[in-house]
Amino acid sequence: HINLERKNKMDIYSIKVKGMNEEDVSLSKYKGKVLLIVNTATMCGFTPQYKPLEELYERYKEKGLEILDFPCDQFGHQAPGSNEDINEFCTLKYKTMFNRFAKVDVNGKNASELFKYLKKQVKEEDVEGLKNKLTMNAIKKLSTSVEKENDIKWNFTKFLVDRKGNVVKRYGPTFDPNNIEKDIIELL
Repeated sequence: HINLERKNKMDIYSIKVKGMNEEDVSLSKYKGKVLLIVNTATMCGFTPQYKPLEELYERYKEKGLEILDFPCDQFGHQAPGSNEDINEFCTLKYKTMFNRFAKVDVNGKNASELFKYLKKQVKEEDVEGLKNKLTMNAIKKLSTSVEKENDIKWNFTKFLVDRKGNVVKRYGPTFDPNNIEKDIIELL
């Protein structure tokens, strides 16, 4: 039995996103790479995750890892400022070298095609540990942009994509990027 529906569906490489200067960037340029795609914010309690994300990038970029950073201001307006302001903050404070893109919406009617696609592939992240569950329950009450079950709940939701473009895992905001390393190694 052949799944014809899947054959006609778009894949991650057919999606275009906006670069820092609002230019079109085709994700096809990342074919063959392992991708970690993150919606970020510069003024969030999870912002220190930039440090372990950069460490992962430094360790594995030569082996084929790319981290794609999409600032989002939908959660508590924690990504204020222009694309340039955000980029400057991240490169100066956290010395990030991975790719950053223009600000996006991840939920709602203006959600980026990329995040619509990612949410369809992996509906919900697992939240492990009582502390993380309590944090996520508190965050859910603050997340005004969450309308659907599979919507992104807050900043620093992370999606892992294999070398063939399959979205293999979704990690919640409380998930420590250091704990993604074993999954990245497996895919590399």
